[in-house]
Amino acid sequence: MSGTIQNNLITVRQGDSFAINIAVKQNCKPVNLTGATILMQVRDAGGNVMFAVTGTAVDVVNGKMALLLTPTQTAIPVGDYVTDIQITGADGSVNTIFPANVNAIGTFRITPQVTA
Repeated sequence: MSGTIQNNLITVRQGDSFAINIAVKQNCKPVNLTGATILMQVRDAGGNVMFAVTGTAVDVVNGKMALLLTPTQTAIPVGDYVTDIQITGADGSVNTIFPANVNAIGTFRITPQVTA
């Protein structure tokens, strides 16, 4: 499970698996995500979807879900892409949780692999 998340940057080595663990809190308390969905899209500079992944339940009552990226998804060409992660609540509300800064664009970076 190799990769890093910093500020508005997610970095993954090409062809690797990577789990992005999500823990949603409000006022330092877990948010019940029952009935919610999480979606991450990665797009190229032209706006084409390179891949999308939906969240997997971990402990939704305590605000925990995960995005599990597969080697097939991360096998896209080395480079920088744009991304965001959104939660759609059971009530239909949509909230972008990555990047957290509303003035920033999320970057998804694929770095070169050595072993193929």
